[in-house]
Amino acid sequence: MTLKRGDFILINYTAKVKETNEVFDTTIEETAMKERLHKEGEVYEPKLVVIGEGWMLKTLDESLTTMKLRKTTSVEIPPEKAFGPRDPEKIKRVPLKHLTAKGTTPTFGMRVDYNGKMATVRSIGAGRVLLDFNPPLAGKTLIYEVTVNKKLKTNEEKIAALIHRRISVLEESKFKFAIRAKTLTIEMPEDAFYIEGVQIAKRGIAMDVQKFLPKMAKVRFVETFKSEPKPVTKS
Repeated sequence: MTLKRGDFILINYTAKVKETNEVFDTTIEETAMKERLHKEGEVYEPKLVVIGEGWMLKTLDESLTTMKLRKTTSVEIPPEKAFGPRDPEKIKRVPLKHLTAKGTTPTFGMRVDYNGKMATVRSIGAGRVLLDFNPPLAGKTLIYEVTVNKKLKTNEEKIAALIHRRISVLEESKFKFAIRAKTLTIEMPEDAFYIEGVQIAKRGIAMDVQKFLPKMAKVRFVETFKSEPKPVTKS
């Protein structure tokens, strides 16, 4: 099966730094547990990618069209095509008190906010802290092990995946939707009513659907609040 720009695919991947073999990202829960990357609340599952939309690093995105379904492919990405080279001028030594005054007790390797910019603590000593404002992966060659699990073909599959991309904490099956003429109606499950940022997610879903499925002129969201059954009183 040939893949091309604009295709909807579900992929699994594990990403590591070539120089150290350190895994820094994965869609596979077992790998996340093994590499001590597992985060509570994180959803580990195949990730939706629309080829050519820039949802991944450009080199990785471009390589997707050369991959075969269900065959693992290794993609090497040099620093200049990943997060750029390390810039020595972005490494600053600052007074320790500037951090402790804001309630931060820095430790080696910690990511800290300093004057609105994120930095990595490289060393601490003599009342001063060495902060590295380079991206953590700057100067690193990256290796991505990628498997294309599935190509989505029908509008129904694509819509379900676009909804799940924005509200990944709930199973796809909890969202019911129907297409009538040029209107997509999405029935929101009660579980979604109070999810933080759900209104922004709904806006994102509508924009995604209208971009990738332009025949859909309107996207409607239906929220139904059911009343609690009243207890039966005995006379």
